Amino acid sequence: MKINMAHLRERATSGGWIDFAIFDARSNSGSDSDNNVLLNQLTVKARLAGLNVDQSALAYNQNGRTKFYGSKNLVDYLSRGGVPRWTHKIDV
Repeated sequence: MKINMAHLRERATSGGWIDFAIFDARSNSGSDSDNNVLLNQLTVKARLAGLNVDQSALAYNQNGRTKFYGSKNLVDYLSRGGVPRWTHKIDV
């Protein structure tokens, strides 16, 4: 199965760069612990594919609303700006 993914680089508030990945996925149960396992698995796969990932998050629809799960700063950023355009697909 392939999952949509966005891999982006933005300027950090401290002056450097932050590479981040957002995955179009949610665990089957939707629990925090299962979402955490899934996020870690997808982040490792992205890194193994040669992508730099400093922060990562899941983005999914629940009850008609977009929800985010992952690194707090990235989730805050995505909550303000929404889901970016998907740039890659990753095999699961």
